[in-house]
Amino acid sequence: MAERENRREDRGQRRGDDRRDNRPEETPEFADRLVAINRVSKTVKGGKRFGFAALVVVGDQRGRVGFGKGKAKEVPEAIRKATEQAKRQLIRVPLKDSRTLHHDMEGRHGAGKVVMRTAVAGTGIIAGGPMRAVFEMLGLQDVVAKSIGSQNPYNMIRATIDGLKAETSPRQVAARRGKKVAEILNKPAAETVEA
Repeated sequence: MAERENRREDRGQRRGDDRRDNRPEETPEFADRLVAINRVSKTVKGGKRFGFAALVVVGDQRGRVGFGKGKAKEVPEAIRKATEQAKRQLIRVPLKDSRTLHHDMEGRHGAGKVVMRTAVAGTGIIAGGPMRAVFEMLGLQDVVAKSIGSQNPYNMIRATIDGLKAETSPRQVAARRGKKVAEILNKPAAETVEA
């Protein structure tokens, strides 16, 4: 009987090892930034139980970014959960010259409204806390942004992501219209030549 149990334990350990080996390794290509951490409490019969809620932004600093939130009894576990959720929700944003946005845009979520504008080289990231984290993880170097409305970091980040989803590159516009990129970019110059 004892032998059988030992064999089961060995088999279970081997299976566990195999599973660990098959899991994809943590991708070091992603950087993460902790934006906010909240201590939340639940009142129960014996008193209060405290937990933590974390808001994390993750990105590869080359055009991909995502955010996640996690709750747990301990801070590190809440951050780990938030990071995992953020990696599952990544979006791709086309960047101009790998440093700024292609065009100005607005983002909205609930009472949160943000305005993002493209900027010349050397401007830097001019944006408030949570928005700055998104832009840094995205890999933007020059951008001017303003949050109007809600100062809640959750809503600010959601509004920022909403605006970034709406961004289109000249290549995407050309493909949608069935034209060449040069036609899209040089249209005003062509009209002045004809006139």
